[in-house]
Amino acid sequence: MPSKRALTVMAWAALAAGPSWGLDLMESWRAASAHDAQTAAARAARDAGAARAQQAKALWRPQVVLEGGAGAATNESATRGARFATPAFGSSTDVGFDTSVTGGTATRYALMLRQPLYDRERSAQARQLGLSAQAAEVEWQAARDALLIRTAERYFDVALAAARVRLLARQEEAVESARQEAEDRFRIGDRPVTDVHEATARAAALRAERAAAEAQLEVARAAFADLTGLRPALDEWALPAAADMSGLGTVDEWVSRAATEHPQVRLAIAQLQVAEEEARKTSAALSPTVDLVAQAKRDRLSGSGDFGDASHTAVDRAIGVQVRIPLYTGGWRSARHTESQALVERARAELERARQEAALQARGAWLDVTLGQSRLAALEAGLQAGRARLDATRVGLKAGDRTTLDLLNAENDAAAAELALLQARTQLWLRWLQLHAATGRLDEGALAQANARLAAAPKS
Repeated sequence: MPSKRALTVMAWAALAAGPSWGLDLMESWRAASAHDAQTAAARAARDAGAARAQQAKALWRPQVVLEGGAGAATNESATRGARFATPAFGSSTDVGFDTSVTGGTATRYALMLRQPLYDRERSAQARQLGLSAQAAEVEWQAARDALLIRTAERYFDVALAAARVRLLARQEEAVESARQEAEDRFRIGDRPVTDVHEATARAAALRAERAAAEAQLEVARAAFADLTGLRPALDEWALPAAADMSGLGTVDEWVSRAATEHPQVRLAIAQLQVAEEEARKTSAALSPTVDLVAQAKRDRLSGSGDFGDASHTAVDRAIGVQVRIPLYTGGWRSARHTESQALVERARAELERARQEAALQARGAWLDVTLGQSRLAALEAGLQAGRARLDATRVGLKAGDRTTLDLLNAENDAAAAELALLQARTQLWLRWLQLHAATGRLDEGALAQANARLAAAPKS
């Protein structure tokens, strides 16, 4: 398989010449990226996820807290049996000290710093935050891929609906011509009246079918406008032409890549790793934490008391290492560990399911693309046969070997074959895009490759 970078370079080179109509897939994609509300929400979720990586780094940075407070306070103390000694007065025993501050004002200022040194839970939490940031990026990729495919689907829905309207209009014109001819020849006795009735009924049916097709076209255009904010004219749409996809590679290559690179698989891997980190938080019976702690604090109380004006000031400064060991948590820790182990098993099962679904998606898309080329060849041959039959029927009608009903049926079959071919080409390119999405290879370069094939698409 060509590398992702090579695909992107080739696609952008093919796109450089530019399309020959007003609106293409690339312009639609850029408009949808800027306008779609679901994509805006996914983009905001990605930005929120990116902030978790910064949170993970912040967990191991020092935390500095400044505290301050003021209020009314009262303090009274009585000490008996104390020993008092000074160089001037000697020493005394059985000394009493009394202090009293009532109706005083208390102030407190403290500056504290805590630097984590060792903490199993904090380490696991930091890894969880980092994995969560990666998961947010994967979710954004999945949302972007979904938008890209949705843009292509809605673009092709409008293009196919417009093509169907054009085909019906062309068929209606041909049937009206046949009806007019049947009437003219009936007047001169060259055709039975049943030919006139059949042509008139077919013309009425086509008018009704065309009205329904036009309504479907308006619905498709409205859906496209909701997604992109664009509402171009009907002559600005194009459909893809056939392409040689014989160098696609083997199905095993695509399935193997999908098992590891599919966005849902990558997301499931990240979720499993997050669950494993949660289990590590409570895996040990004792999980001590070690912090470097520094503190500077000043407390002051001033006012009047039983012995006159009084004040008390205390200044503390300390720095050291603090160790905390949870000895008993009431069974919470073991219960949490049991829960986290069960969640790990669930995440493993979900990862396996995601891999199976990714493999099925890749295999189905690969088979659709591979078999779709054979189906296209059959439809192209059928279209050629239908047009040849239509030409032969027209000649036979003039020669009297065919009836008007034969001509009407041939017109209908040729139009149906042309529409079926256009639908098959569109479906082939959509499945090609879905195949790349299933293996994590869908990007603007892949869309540009499909867009480059629109240059050869018929418009009528």
